[in-house]
Amino acid sequence: MKILLSIKPEFAEKIFSGSKKYEFRRRIFKAPDVKTVVVYASSPVGKVIGEFEIDSVICTDVESLWKLNEAIPGSNKRFFFEYFKDKKTGYAIKIGKVKKYDPPLDLRRDFNLSPPQFFVYL
Repeated sequence: MKILLSIKPEFAEKIFSGSKKYEFRRRIFKAPDVKTVVVYASSPVGKVIGEFEIDSVICTDVESLWKLNEAIPGSNKRFFFEYFKDKKTGYAIKIGKVKKYDPPLDLRRDFNLSPPQFFVYL
């Protein structure tokens, strides 16, 4: 199964360049058979730019999640902890094989969907 996930463009680009190894989330999908994330790069890009396979999903305390992230160049500790504000635990989706779309897809035209607030099962 696939999900469509909204990701900020700067983080989406890091996924496809290989510099981002985990996608961090405060909450996560419930279906256990999700294997692929289709990436919608939010505004100002506003396009579906690719997909990645899910290697694994880690649920742990926020401090441990930060340890997965801190070694990545450009990681912003203040932004990270602000994102997880008021959360004791969170999720790290380990990014597996990536596939960038060329050209990017239009969400409404190609999927007949609006940008998801969190995610959408496909």
